[in-house]
Amino acid sequence: MAEYAIFLYANKDDITHDVNGSEREEHDRYSEEMQEAGSMIAAFALESYDTATSIRSEGITDGPFIEAKEVVLGFYVIEAPDLDAALAEAQRNPIIKQGGGVEVRPVEGFVVRPTSE
Repeated sequence: MAEYAIFLYANKDDITHDVNGSEREEHDRYSEEMQEAGSMIAAFALESYDTATSIRSEGITDGPFIEAKEVVLGFYVIEAPDLDAALAEAQRNPIIKQGGGVEVRPVEGFVVRPTSE
């Protein structure tokens, strides 16, 4: 099976720092369903976009590097037999009903540091 990264986007003007309980519950249920199905490999929710620090050849700047209407809220990695299956899974993400969107990209490489016990 192939791995696909699914990036969650929202309009930065529509983002509230306190996701209401029902929206958060939808995302939690979706995540639990994918974990139970065995398709989710990893998931990461990101802090607010205004906490970003960018590094470029010109130096370090506060905030995201580019000005954009949409910002990345988080991402997760799934296993799927092909792109069509990954797209079908990504279309179930609650962020779409909540006014945001997703981007699906094949993963070229994947490394996870082993946990120390």
